[in-house]
Amino acid sequence: MAISEFLSLSPIMACSKLFSGDLPELINEVIQYFRYNHKTLHSCILVNRLWCRLAIPLLWEDPFSIKSPKNYHFIEIYLHYLNNDDKAKLNEYVIHNELLPSNTLFNYPRFIQRLDTYKVWFSIEKWVATVGTSTTRVKHIFRSLFLIFIENEVSLHSFKIKITPTCGDIIELILQNPNFICNIIYLQLDFDMMITDNTKRFLIFIHSNCNSISSLDFLFPSMASSVYYHSIVEKSLLQIIKSQEKLRKISFRFIEEYPIYHYLSSLKNPNCLNTLNTIMFHHIDFKNIDILSEVFNQLHVLESIHIINCYSLDSKFIQQIINITKPFKLKSLFLDDKISELILEPLIQKFGCYLENFGVNHNISQKLLQLIIKYCSKINYLGPIRFNHKNNKNVYLLFRLIKNITQNLNYLTIEASNISYNYINYGSSSIILQNLGQILPFKLKYLNLSLTINTSDLEIFLKNSQSTFIKKLLIKYIKKEENEDIFPYIKEYIMKTNRVKYLAIVENFNEKYEDLFSQKDKVEEFQLYSNIKVMYYSDLVNNTFYSIKR
Repeated sequence: MAISEFLSLSPIMACSKLFSGDLPELINEVIQYFRYNHKTLHSCILVNRLWCRLAIPLLWEDPFSIKSPKNYHFIEIYLHYLNNDDKAKLNEYVIHNELLPSNTLFNYPRFIQRLDTYKVWFSIEKWVATVGTSTTRVKHIFRSLFLIFIENEVSLHSFKIKITPTCGDIIELILQNPNFICNIIYLQLDFDMMITDNTKRFLIFIHSNCNSISSLDFLFPSMASSVYYHSIVEKSLLQIIKSQEKLRKISFRFIEEYPIYHYLSSLKNPNCLNTLNTIMFHHIDFKNIDILSEVFNQLHVLESIHIINCYSLDSKFIQQIINITKPFKLKSLFLDDKISELILEPLIQKFGCYLENFGVNHNISQKLLQLIIKYCSKINYLGPIRFNHKNNKNVYLLFRLIKNITQNLNYLTIEASNISYNYINYGSSSIILQNLGQILPFKLKYLNLSLTINTSDLEIFLKNSQSTFIKKLLIKYIKKEENEDIFPYIKEYIMKTNRVKYLAIVENFNEKYEDLFSQKDKVEEFQLYSNIKVMYYSDLVNNTFYSIKR
């Protein structure tokens, strides 16, 4: 049946055909739409065999990234695919056969598309804790899982590897089985150890065998690493960059001690000139870098630049960006160091109309807020915006800014700079809570408030924000009195209304922090009376880099 015929059917007839499996191509499109909605996908597998067959691969693309206390038992399903000798070894480690399923409906390892070595290790540790097995066996299980994926002829699309001593066996397995990552389109390399011969061979393997990567993400060695170590890494990474034929996005992170000059120069290679459209700089020191205009003007399809908490953003750096003649958009600007508004003004004036992500990690100035209000109307991700408790004028400027960007705003983080039990002053926090609720958009993906809170102000905010649905709400606050409790207001205005999907709250009394997630009775109450998922604050808080990548 053609799509046009389907659309001409009555709603009842259309639903009947969908659920009966008469339109497999259309059903597949529907289920693909729920790719990252794991709860909905779990419901889809219960409809019928066709829906199950289409939904299962999406659920098993990357189970290690699904955060859930009950989620780690999927590892038992993977271990079912070990051969008898390896299962016998697991039995020696007090992982008995009865833990593993006797049969499975699908070949689940074949569905894996994305692997992050850190998340795999973390998931194994959590699972081991639940089954009471010795933690000394984590390394063996870690290697076993990768061996299962390789033996099932998986061809990964995304691979993140934190190069630590625990990954030595994994690197050796990859070198012995090149097909495992030869087709990756996303690669993240995180260097967290001294270079070994295996690591050198691994980096050479990548630039020799993996030439279809579209997104590269490099996390560089720290100051503790030797210059010799860094020179080896640099040489290998430059070769990886130059070897890519389809590179569209590249991220440089945490080069604070070593110059980025050679990495920038490498972007002038013939492959990058006609493919590279996005560059992200995260914690990069631009001191004495004078080739930005030269490099960027040679990138023919460059579309966007993201600058996140970088250093040495002086007038020389700003002028280089402004002098670029090729059209591109400065999409992100997050400031860690204080920079003169006179230096920033020409940058914001030229690129403010493109800016989608903005934040400052220090008390924001009145002049900077005025510049953002004047030139930036498309901000989607705002924050952190930090205030001194005495500067109430800036708070009202923030309200003006939020009103200007309401149609685009999805992420908002507001912090009071005086979060300290030794000096509690409600000041700007009180004004924010009394006025913020009524100017929020109808939907927010993320709201994080780190303030000094009294219950009457919080009640005003919760009442005024009743018309806003917030996917992730985070509150971090100080209790002035031990018996002060905001939970009754959370129950009344959040739990009963179900206007939040994920919730995290951390309270501080007398320099002692307590996370709502650790209060089992309250978490159980949420589970009984709402669909809201309570999580640890640290698990829910946004990583700016990953948020703006999506």
